[in-house]
Amino acid sequence: MLKQSFIKYLAAAAGAVLFASGAAAAEEVVVYSARNEQLIKPLFDAYTRHSGVSVKFVTDSEGPLMQRLKAEGASTPADLLLTTDAGNLWQAAQQGLLQPVQSKVLAANIPAHLRDPANQWFGLSVRARTIVYNTQRVKPSELTTYEDLGDPKWRGRLCLRTAKKVYNQSLVAMMIAEHGEAKTEQIVRSWVANLATDVFPDDTRMMEAIAAGQCDVGITNTYYFGRLWEKKPAIPLALFWPNQKTGGVHVNISGAGVTRHAKHAQAAVRLMEWLSSAEAQNLFADVNLEYPANPQVQPDRTVAAWGTFKPNSSNLAKAGELQGDAVKLMDRAGYK
Repeated sequence: MLKQSFIKYLAAAAGAVLFASGAAAAEEVVVYSARNEQLIKPLFDAYTRHSGVSVKFVTDSEGPLMQRLKAEGASTPADLLLTTDAGNLWQAAQQGLLQPVQSKVLAANIPAHLRDPANQWFGLSVRARTIVYNTQRVKPSELTTYEDLGDPKWRGRLCLRTAKKVYNQSLVAMMIAEHGEAKTEQIVRSWVANLATDVFPDDTRMMEAIAAGQCDVGITNTYYFGRLWEKKPAIPLALFWPNQKTGGVHVNISGAGVTRHAKHAQAAVRLMEWLSSAEAQNLFADVNLEYPANPQVQPDRTVAAWGTFKPNSSNLAKAGELQGDAVKLMDRAGYK
């Protein structure tokens, strides 16, 4: 009898050790992040304080991170992939790097057009790619739509960032979804015809050219405008919200998905759920002057001061699905 009791005790103790070690393992989430450390570390530190769960992260560009996930396969330590642009998230899902997630919390917090229809990725912050103009040379009443930037009145007055950046590829992809390929190519060709100078490598240098009078209008991500304005509050630039009577302003996301071979998948889901919550959304969005993805959360005062707008509500999966077509179209149109 004593021997049987002792055996039961050992079995129970072994089970307790296994449970404890499993729980300990779950007290960690590993994130591969294409967002810079200074943008994400404060969030992860806050989550650790909130939950007790340690968050380890590796930062790199989205391409190398996806290649790393493919090379590591089932042995990857990564539980979550965090990156910018729906096109990148769509690519990760297409390459089999992510897994579907069923979460009532994420479904309630993140609007349908900001998440994958198959629930493999979810937007966590929103950026608008909108028109920026020189306030000394352009009246807001002269501006209407993205398409109108191809009107002859803007000949020699338009500046653009390079077509090699995914932000512009996603914009054109969403235009293809709305207008079809033939009409979108006409629009992009008309933009190219109106360029005042060669395309710029980044939004900031493009906006500085607009402010200097090298051109009058361009297209930028809102957070780039916010960063520049914080450094130079007197700069003669303002944002304009186009297409308010049609499809709305083009928006995109930074977001995340649980990796296909996540060792701590449920812990990764809980981290995403927290990042979508009211508690975390301002932390996530404000640090980069973005908009919360959760519509119940108000943006930072600086961001709110830019005014309200109607966003395009087409599902952002199209930014990935049509990205290849967009790249070919821009090349044909001479947009480099």
